[in-house]
Amino acid sequence: MSKGINVKVLSRVEGDGGIKVYVKNNKVEQVLVDIFEGPRMIEALVRGKTFQENVSLVSRICAICTVSHRYASIKAIEKALKVEVPEKIQLLRKLLHLAEYIESHILHVYFLALPDFFRKPSAIALLPTHKETVVEAITLKKYGTELMKLLMGRKIHGENPQVGGFGRLPTNKELDEFAEKAKEYIPQLAAFIDVLASLEIPDYCERETTFMCCNPPNNEFGFEGDSILISTGEEYPVEEYKKLTNERVVPHSYAKRSRYNDKPFTVGALARLILIGDRLTGLAKEKFEKYYTEKWKVNPLYNNLAQAIEALWSFEQIPELVEKIKALPDSEIVEVKNLNGKATAAVEAPRGILYHSYEIKDGKMVNVDIITPTAQFLDDVEEYIRVAAEKLIAEKNEETELHLEMIARAYDPCISCSCHMVKLIEK
Repeated sequence: MSKGINVKVLSRVEGDGGIKVYVKNNKVEQVLVDIFEGPRMIEALVRGKTFQENVSLVSRICAICTVSHRYASIKAIEKALKVEVPEKIQLLRKLLHLAEYIESHILHVYFLALPDFFRKPSAIALLPTHKETVVEAITLKKYGTELMKLLMGRKIHGENPQVGGFGRLPTNKELDEFAEKAKEYIPQLAAFIDVLASLEIPDYCERETTFMCCNPPNNEFGFEGDSILISTGEEYPVEEYKKLTNERVVPHSYAKRSRYNDKPFTVGALARLILIGDRLTGLAKEKFEKYYTEKWKVNPLYNNLAQAIEALWSFEQIPELVEKIKALPDSEIVEVKNLNGKATAAVEAPRGILYHSYEIKDGKMVNVDIITPTAQFLDDVEEYIRVAAEKLIAEKNEETELHLEMIARAYDPCISCSCHMVKLIEK
């Protein structure tokens, strides 16, 4: 590229991507967030497979969001085949989902995003000056990973959660150990949020956008729901997800893109706290009310703080959730009797709304449609980078490239998820 900015490899994100900013006469002409990681063709691969095989295959779209994919798949299948599971199974799934949030958010905030604010290339480079913070990060992330291992059967791509239940249920003793550790870690994370909130957030990328998230039942905060809230005031059932996402293919990327009313939008922690943050409880609510400002609505860099608050809320939920689970009787896996149906389910993966839509006939997958969070917000990332690039180039900022990378990293893109399928178009 003769003129402009070319970030060939975007570091500290999940997967392989880059940023190109084309400039002419000091004006930004085009911004491209390239996703060049190889596509997985999952939606085509699972066609004709049994619904049990589908659950195992789609959860391998990504190692970071494996729980969310498995959960969304199970929800969609049970909804389609009219399978109802006992409350204990529902609560164990919620616990597993919280574990993924802790593992994923801690990984991003501490290890991927934080080094930028200290102009360091990695969390390891922070050890000489911030050793306690790095050790804390490792401890908190390990907690999430180990809780996932308990409930999944292994740390990554576990097979224990199934349609109708769990292959093995955790013992009360195992659950108690994690409940006690959660109580221990809550004050540590709360103190870290105060430090994170004290860091200067640049304002070079500010612009208005639209936010979407699942609407959890009972007016509670949470990570799943049967309808989608939009910052415009609208609400739609998850079955109308195509109207909200309008997925399309772009020539410069393996990842699909989404727009709502032909405009970019954002999903993820920032969207969730903007739309339903007033439903938070405990210390997480206190931190949100203390640090939330109107700036959150125009600056994606606040997603880092939003993720930290969600991780705190997740830790706070675990002790009470464990007590509820222990009070309920164990149950066998519910038998699936109906083998035909069609349904859509949505859960909030750590990075935003994840849709799984299925048509099942004679127990086999006929049609599968999966729309991931990153595929929904990539257009928004490009628009924020465009605004930032125009200002930074005009100012001749020596750290322009770093600042543009910080915007992309703040979204915590899951690139492996975004390129799960590709279409070839002849011109």
